[in-house]
Amino acid sequence: MIGICSYAGYLPRYRLNRMNIFSAMGWLNPAMLMNAAGEKAVANYDEDSITMAVSAGQRCLTGFNPSELEALYFATTTAPFKERQNANLVAGALAIGEEIRTADFCSSIKSGTSALLSALEFVGSGSGTKVLACAADNRMGRVGSVQEMVFGDGGAAILVGNENVIANYLGSYSKSCDFVDHLRGANSKYDRQWEERWIRDEGYDKLIPTAVEGICKKFKLQLPDIAKIIYPCYYGGARKNINRKLGLDFNQVQDDLMMDSGDTGSAHPLLMLAKALESASPGDKLLLVGYGSGFDALLFEVTDAIADFTDRVRVSDSVRNQMELENFYKYLTWREMLPVEVGMRGEEERLTRWSLVWRSRKAILSLMGTKCLECGTQQYPPQRVCVNPDCGTIDRMEDVTLSEKGGKIVSFTSDMLAATINPPAIYGNIDFEGGGRLMMDFTDCVLEDLQVGNNVRFVFRIKYIDPKRDTTFYFWKAVPSGEVN
Repeated sequence: MIGICSYAGYLPRYRLNRMNIFSAMGWLNPAMLMNAAGEKAVANYDEDSITMAVSAGQRCLTGFNPSELEALYFATTTAPFKERQNANLVAGALAIGEEIRTADFCSSIKSGTSALLSALEFVGSGSGTKVLACAADNRMGRVGSVQEMVFGDGGAAILVGNENVIANYLGSYSKSCDFVDHLRGANSKYDRQWEERWIRDEGYDKLIPTAVEGICKKFKLQLPDIAKIIYPCYYGGARKNINRKLGLDFNQVQDDLMMDSGDTGSAHPLLMLAKALESASPGDKLLLVGYGSGFDALLFEVTDAIADFTDRVRVSDSVRNQMELENFYKYLTWREMLPVEVGMRGEEERLTRWSLVWRSRKAILSLMGTKCLECGTQQYPPQRVCVNPDCGTIDRMEDVTLSEKGGKIVSFTSDMLAATINPPAIYGNIDFEGGGRLMMDFTDCVLEDLQVGNNVRFVFRIKYIDPKRDTTFYFWKAVPSGEVN
């Protein structure tokens, strides 16, 4: 049996109420009011598609050994790098190891389902037994556009394997065509879309029913045989028309999360699938559709193993645990849509020394330390010589992944003079569980959330961006425990 062994979604902590956007920009485009209900998920200033995929991957791999994975596929339309494999950064942060296959899936919002299909085919061909398919996006629309209202940020991850399968893969049906509803050129920052009626009537309204009817015909199914039909479509009227055209029952269609997160691009079908699996029962058939430049339709059947799949952060938890981003201008600043003055300290050169990054890649990407095999002393960064003065053993170390362990706050401070677009900068010393100490930045919190002795967990985030060389550098930050994003 081949199928889904684990799943997870990730939504950033912050939400932007769409009425705040309309209040700021409705004077330019009054029609924005039609999309002003609900809120959208907004990535923090130090988050992007890679960091959100890592967060989703961490949750998905809860209870699994990352080193057992044989491939990782990463889908996004907002990759930070055009020539540097983004999937390698995700795999490194998840401490999967380097003897795996990685690939980036790009250029279409159906790339998430395409990556999932490739993972299923990888296991189905006998090439491996465990593959992680991740997807994340933080697409941008121009200020005052429909896209700015409906696009949200988020990620999702699906673990595919052939043991302890919670949703058996039955098959797929795809169509690929150069249907252009949304477009972003190689040098463009913002999404460009054709007129809305074209997108609704010729896009969603025709392609989604074709996908649903096509896979049902291929596998000789009737629509009532399917417990949940999962498809993205951010136009409420178009969704109602599609459901009416197909004759679908209201409870048969998975909620699209538009009121809670917005459309998260390549991640959205997988995010909706994760949400559907939370309440699925053995025997349920789930039909997943990925839309964009055609479609991918995938059919799954939930197994008895779903009953034992518990004790993890769910999409529902991400939806509930949030903080409102009340200041629209802060959002514009984080997205570099509004130039701001961060002082002379912000002009500091931040050249990344790639030879050093290569030699220290495990310490940087995986937050990996060492543990002495003689006395058990744990230390970060990795050492050849044991730091225990009573030991001093040389080259008798084993790797320890500290990102999974957590730690405690030893000290902290806030700094209003530091160059940051999210002042004040908050940082301090952290003691790792098991040993070792490091000064780290705090994120997803305010100063009042911190107290010496409190526990923290670690998240993979943007450390700095070098605009001169168009380079993003990543490292780990600390978040007060108890926060579930």
